[in-house]
Amino acid sequence: MSDAIKHECGIALVRLKKPLQFYKDKYGSAFYGINKMYLLMEKQHNRGQDGAGFASVKFNVEPGTRYISRVRSNQSQPIQDIFAQINDRLNGVLEKNPDKLDDVAWQEENLPYVGNLFLGHVRYGTFGKNSIESVHPFLRQSNWKHQNLIVAGNFNMTNSKQLLEELVELGQHPKEFTDTVTVMEKIGHFLEEEVSSLYQQAKIKGFNKKDSSPFIEENLDLQNVLKRSAKNWDGGYAMAGLVGHGDAFVLRDPNGIRPTYFFEDDEAVVVASERPVIQTVFNVAIEDVQELERGHALIIKKSGETSIKQILEPREKKSCSFERIYFSRGSDASIYQERKNLGKLVFPQILKSIDNDISNTVFSFIPNTAETSFYGMTEAAEDILNEQKTAKILSGGKSLSAQEVTEILSERPRFEKIAIKDAKLRTFIADDSSRDDLVAHVYDVTYGVVKSTDNLVIIDDSIVRGTTLKKSIIKILDRLSPKKIVVVSSAPQIRYPDCYGIDMARIGDFIAFKAALELLKETNQYQIVDDVYKKSIDQRSNSDAEIINFVKEIYAPFTNVEVSNKIAQMLKTEDINAAIEVIYQTVDNLHIACPDNLGDWYFTGDYPTDGGHRVVNEAFINFYEGNNKRAY
Repeated sequence: MSDAIKHECGIALVRLKKPLQFYKDKYGSAFYGINKMYLLMEKQHNRGQDGAGFASVKFNVEPGTRYISRVRSNQSQPIQDIFAQINDRLNGVLEKNPDKLDDVAWQEENLPYVGNLFLGHVRYGTFGKNSIESVHPFLRQSNWKHQNLIVAGNFNMTNSKQLLEELVELGQHPKEFTDTVTVMEKIGHFLEEEVSSLYQQAKIKGFNKKDSSPFIEENLDLQNVLKRSAKNWDGGYAMAGLVGHGDAFVLRDPNGIRPTYFFEDDEAVVVASERPVIQTVFNVAIEDVQELERGHALIIKKSGETSIKQILEPREKKSCSFERIYFSRGSDASIYQERKNLGKLVFPQILKSIDNDISNTVFSFIPNTAETSFYGMTEAAEDILNEQKTAKILSGGKSLSAQEVTEILSERPRFEKIAIKDAKLRTFIADDSSRDDLVAHVYDVTYGVVKSTDNLVIIDDSIVRGTTLKKSIIKILDRLSPKKIVVVSSAPQIRYPDCYGIDMARIGDFIAFKAALELLKETNQYQIVDDVYKKSIDQRSNSDAEIINFVKEIYAPFTNVEVSNKIAQMLKTEDINAAIEVIYQTVDNLHIACPDNLGDWYFTGDYPTDGGHRVVNEAFINFYEGNNKRAY
C-alpha cells in the first residue's frame, strides 16, 4: 500500500505445560518460553511497530516473591528493545551467580520473566496516541493472586463511552477514557465478583482465609466472568488475558472480525493473530493450527486443562477482508492464494483498459504487499496471451513457416520491476515546495524498459487516500514516458471509515469520497451532502440499532467506474504527460477471492455491528462540520 495505514495489532500467548526442567533437558534452555515468545512477536511485527509488550506469570512461588513480570516499549524497534531488556536482566543475575547456569529450580525462583505463562503484544498506535501508557499488556494489580489481571488485545470498541458509563454505574471511577482500560476494568470487576462468590462458598465449606485461595483458583469460572464482561461489547476483538494464579483466556468477537489462531500439544498451548507464525515457530502442519470460533473463548486453567467455551452467541461471520489484502503475512497458504486470485480477477478490467494489447504493455507492482496479487495478474496475462497466440497459429494454418510459428510462440508478457521504494526519506526542510520535492522521490523507477508506445500497468493492494500516488508514484512513473499509466487496486474502493481496529476513521481522507463529492458538484447534486448531514444529525439521538448509513447516498448517483474515472482525473496533475486510468477490484470479485472473509464494510458500508452505523454517522458529521476528530 502506498499510503500507510495503522492500528492493526498482534497478540501472542504461550502456556508451557511441562516443568521448566523438561525444556532445559530437551531444548537446552529453561528460557524456551521466552525464546518462542520473541519469535512469535518478531514474526508478527508487520502488525505493529509503534509499541510492544511482554508479561509472564510464575506458578507456585512463595509469598513475598515476584511472580508477575512485565516490560513494555515504544522505542523505534520496540520488540528488540523489550527482549534486550529481558536479556540484560537475565544475564545480569546469572553473571553474579555463574554456578546457577544449569540450576533450573533456582532460575525459576530468582530470575524475572522465567515463568510458565506468557503474553505478548505488538501495537500500532491509535490516532496519534503512542505513549508508553498506551502500550499493552495492561496490568490490574492486587495482593490476591487470583485478582491480578493482565490484558492485551487486537481490538477496538465502538461504544467506549457506553462501557465507561457502565463502569460508573457499577460504582467505579476509571482513571482513563480508553477502550483498553474500560475493557480491563469490566473484566476485573466481574473477576472480583466471581472471586467473592467463591470465597463465600469456601467459608461455607469450612475453609479458612488462607486455604480458601487454592479453592478459589481451582474453581474460578472464567467463562462466567467473560460472559458478564463482554455482554455489551461492540467491536472487533481478539482479547487475551492472564490471571495472576495461572489461568488464561483468549476471546474472539462474535462476528469473527479480528483473527485468532491456536495450537496445542503435550508441551504447550500457543495463540497468535496469524496462522503461519505458529506453523513456523513451532514447526507444525497447517491442519494442526486451529482458528478460534467467533464468540468463543479458549480457556486455559492453571492445571493445563484447555477448553473452548461459547461466551457470546455467534453472529454472521464477517471476518475482515482487509486483513487478507494488506495486514496479514502473505506466507499463510490461504492468504497467498487469495491475493493471487485478487490479481487474476481484476485482469479482465485491465485487458479492456489496454485494448487487449498485451505486447505493448509493461506490467509491474508497487512494493511490497501488492507483489502477490501481481503474480496472479501475470498468470492471467499469460493465459490471455496464450489464447491470442493459439488464435494466430490457427488462423495462419499451413501458410505459417516454422520461423513465424516460433516467433508467435516466443511472445510473452512483459513483467518488470518498475517501482522501487527507497529508504524512508526525511522531509526535514520546512518549506512546502522543498518538502513536496522530497516526497516525490520516495519511490524510484527502473529506466530503459518502458517505451513511449507502451502502456504501463502497475498494481497496488489498495488505494486509500491517493496521496502518495499523486505526489510521488505517478510523477516518477511518468518520467518513463509511457503513453498510458493504468493504476490498479486489488481491493475495491475504500468509501467508509473503519472502527474495528484499522486507523481509517476520517471519511474525508478517502479519495473515493472526495471523488464522489466532486461528481456531485459537477452534476449539480451537491444538495445530497446537505441532506445526508441533516439525516445524520436527526438520528444522532437514536440507538445504534436504529441508525441508518445515509452516507451511501453520496455514492448512489454514480457507478463504480465513474468514481474511478474521477479519481484518475484527481491524480493527474498538469505536469503529467501520460494518460491516467484507475481500476478498482469489484466487491463481487473480492468475495470470490476471499470467500471466508466477507467483512467488506470499508467498501460497502455494511457494518457487522450496530456500533459501526454510529461511527459512520459521526464520521460524516465530523467531516461536514470540519471537525478533525475521531468518530469513536
